[in-house]
Amino acid sequence: MSDEVWGLFDDDGLVGVGRKVTGDRRTVGEVDLAVRYLGLELPTPVVASASPINSDPRVWPELQAAGVGAVVLPSLFEEQLEEESRQADELFGLASDTNPEATAGYFPVLTAYNHGLQRYLDTITAAKRALQIPVIASLNGVTPGGWTGYARELADAGADAIELNVYRVAADPAFDAAAVEAETLAVVEAVVAACDVPVAVKLSPYWSALANFAVRLVEAGAAGLVMFNRFYQPDIDVEALRVGPRLVLSTSQELRLPLRWSALLHGRVDASIGLSTGVHEPDDVVKALAAGADVAMTTSALLHHGPAHAGVLVSGLRRWLADHGYDGASQLTGAMSQRAVTDPAAFERANYLEEITTAARSFRR
Repeated sequence: MSDEVWGLFDDDGLVGVGRKVTGDRRTVGEVDLAVRYLGLELPTPVVASASPINSDPRVWPELQAAGVGAVVLPSLFEEQLEEESRQADELFGLASDTNPEATAGYFPVLTAYNHGLQRYLDTITAAKRALQIPVIASLNGVTPGGWTGYARELADAGADAIELNVYRVAADPAFDAAAVEAETLAVVEAVVAACDVPVAVKLSPYWSALANFAVRLVEAGAAGLVMFNRFYQPDIDVEALRVGPRLVLSTSQELRLPLRWSALLHGRVDASIGLSTGVHEPDDVVKALAAGADVAMTTSALLHHGPAHAGVLVSGLRRWLADHGYDGASQLTGAMSQRAVTDPAAFERANYLEEITTAARSFRR
């Protein structure tokens, strides 16, 4: 086999070309889809990302049969854990105050007291028994505190890894960017220190210097970075004049932002990269890997089409690799990253200038 430069999806107007390992057309059965993510061996790079359906035992065999490489369970929230701890303190504090020799806080915090936490731990254990693929637990939180210690319990329950979902809206004008970054790094360090399984950090795209922050997250112990957390934006009911949530599932059009950052960070951080948001069709998976992601994570597509849709993604990826002469999925990873393309600026400002120039030509009368 030999290396040659190539253009992926020329119809999209990409100005950079990447690297391709050329070979003969292969049969679908010859293609190896196995990849490594967070140091774990995955049978395929398609991951069922955190979703309400992933806690349902009836869905697990469907996902595994469809060919997903791992399952990420729904998040356990910082607010939930802190409230559970507070309630336990209050409950046992009532008894301590009746003892003349006891003071407030006499009883220790019972880390496994609340039934919500226990159900989550039971779900991890049940999923590990039912599945032959990695099970990734999810913690959602943004401030340092005792809740980070629960990472140990998730690992002890059998989680192969933990995804720390940093879902934060930095709305306080008194809290500057450096303080937000420092607090988030402290949370990552605390979670990593609390457990002996790899920790991936799921980010938003809104950090002011994302590339630099990504490097610092890895230095803090993150074994992987997931791009990106999809913020659910509030809406306004104009009749009731009330602010409330409005769930809108993603589309393939939203793939481009995490695609760009996967390409920018591939080879520049010593960590796995997971691409999340906009993975709906087999071509989306191909693009994710080519940009530099180790895995393509999907939620909205499975909610919309059902768990069996993962099989469409897996079989479509296998077919694409076979048709283009690849031995396996790992050969494709990073073929269109910024470091691999002949025009690295295509992923930066030059792409913006090229796009508006092209658009001007298209709409000129």
